Amino acid sequence: MFQEDGVRFQYPSNWTLTRENSDNGWTVAVQSLNSAFFVLTFDAEMPEVGTVAKTVLEALRADYPGLEAEEAIESILGQPAVGHDIQFFALDFTNTCVTRCFYAETGTVLAMWQATDLDLDEALPVFQAIRASLRVD
Repeated sequence: MFQEDGVRFQYPSNWTLTRENSDNGWTVAVQSLNSAFFVLTFDAEMPEVGTVAKTVLEALRADYPGLEAEEAIESILGQPAVGHDIQFFALDFTNTCVTRCFYAETGTVLAMWQATDLDLDEALPVFQAIRASLRVD
């Protein structure tokens, strides 16, 4: 389990966790043995969720100019979460990436999960379980 600043989630024990500090918060990533990973970023300065979602999409588009993205809005923990459903081609594989950004009481949270299509069927239930375990106090 990961827990910090009132944000917590569970992840598989065979996935590797890495954490980095930033000026206003932190980023934590959990990586499977294959291509799948889940990233959560917390920013205590509470940047606007639409701006964060757009910035992430622009960064991905700079690396993968041919990516296809659809805007997405859903509810995460009772909060509107904005982001994109993204597909792009890299290293001879199609990659599926999902971004969602929402407000917590103490900051802005960005969640992103990604896998190649070879690993997506196996990773999708894990992503769903990680998301279902996500809590923000």
